[in-house]
Amino acid sequence: MRRASALIATAGLLLAALTGCSSSADAASSCVAPISDGAASKLVTVSDNLGAVPKVDFPTPLMTGTTQGRVIVPGSGDRLVTGQQAKIELNVYNGTTGSPIQVSKYDSTSANVLTLNDQTIKGITDGLACAQAGSRIAVVVSPDDAFGPQGGNSTLGIAATDSLVFVIDVVKTYLLRANGADQTPINGLPAVVLDANGTPGITIPGGTPPADLQVAVLKKGTGDTVKEGDTVTVHYTGVLWAEKKVFDSSWTKGAPAQLLAVDGSKTQGGVVPGFATAIIGQTVGSQILTVVPPAKGYGDAAQGTIPAGSTLVFVIDILGIG
Repeated sequence: MRRASALIATAGLLLAALTGCSSSADAASSCVAPISDGAASKLVTVSDNLGAVPKVDFPTPLMTGTTQGRVIVPGSGDRLVTGQQAKIELNVYNGTTGSPIQVSKYDSTSANVLTLNDQTIKGITDGLACAQAGSRIAVVVSPDDAFGPQGGNSTLGIAATDSLVFVIDVVKTYLLRANGADQTPINGLPAVVLDANGTPGITIPGGTPPADLQVAVLKKGTGDTVKEGDTVTVHYTGVLWAEKKVFDSSWTKGAPAQLLAVDGSKTQGGVVPGFATAIIGQTVGSQILTVVPPAKGYGDAAQGTIPAGSTLVFVIDILGIG
């Protein structure tokens, strides 16, 4: 095949395709890698210049009936598991023709965040299972674990019978849930209990809500500190104080959210003022409880299912920055 160094498809288009497919198969739930090196993946040669466009070569057509992969450059730290997010540089080639589908630019904008869940094609989820930050991996994905079940993807020039070759640099990984040290609860604020996977249950106390913004640290992390303007990866659950009902939760959506840590009433793309205040100055790994009065929330305007004048309660897991 010819070597590739030009971006020929946008990362957004490809990531939308990769995460638009679901599979009934479960992704790896522990760090026993679901794939291993095999005859097809051994034919792929990849340069080890981590952080730069890789040189990739393999004979064509390269076909496989099973997804295979190997580590080109080892990483360090905790290994990726189902439900976790990673920031990656993604390079993709058609195994049949050798043509590049996407080659990352490796600049400040080219890395993308991907969640290991059943909304991502199985070949990618399996390929990234147990990967570590700072690693480069090569994965040869079978048609059945890629676009075969959908009859291919004509927009990307992928036939139903095509295997795909992925070369992925894992730039960073994000926490699965808050992992900080437990802190002493504050009397009078909502009580929080966690289920086995970290999803919070929130009990609202009786009486009127506090008039001022309340912020309590439930778990104190040891990671980097959130600064105003940072893009922060969080899991959160929001509850209406008066109705005692959940109005939004990233946990039920199956993936953490990336939010801009700025006051959304002043800066487009930000969050409600009380949410921003609650996370700015906190550390990665922390879990924060905040009670947001209407003046620091949506005020006198209704917002979707949130009535006007609502006091909001959030439990926020800070999973990463950037």
